[in-house]
Amino acid sequence: MSVEVGSKVIGKVTGIKNFGAFVELPGGKTGLVHISEVADQYVEDINEHLSVGQEIEVKVLSVGDDGKISLSIKKAKEQKPKPKPRKESSPEDFEKKLSSFLKDSEDRLSTIKRQTESRRGGRGKK
Repeated sequence: MSVEVGSKVIGKVTGIKNFGAFVELPGGKTGLVHISEVADQYVEDINEHLSVGQEIEVKVLSVGDDGKISLSIKKAKEQKPKPKPRKESSPEDFEKKLSSFLKDSEDRLSTIKRQTESRRGGRGKK
């Protein structure tokens, strides 16, 4: 069985080092899960997350020209977020939002203009 980039497979942890874990994949190939790809949070001790002989689901990140296989546990768990349903808005809703925005914008501009004019003149005169 060939290992394809992007595929999710079940593998068995065969060895643990301080930089990651070696995982045997179907077909006898072995890949590496780097410590940064073990969990979403910072992993100080990989032994707290994995143990030799444990079966885990991994995602194949890359297969190098030299045959090295890069794996990820956290990306295997990721799911695509479901798109939020869009609320149908009527032209009246849009008009209200636009009107409110324009009013706020005009108010802000007049405030800035007033502040700027008060700074320019009147200093030093009594």
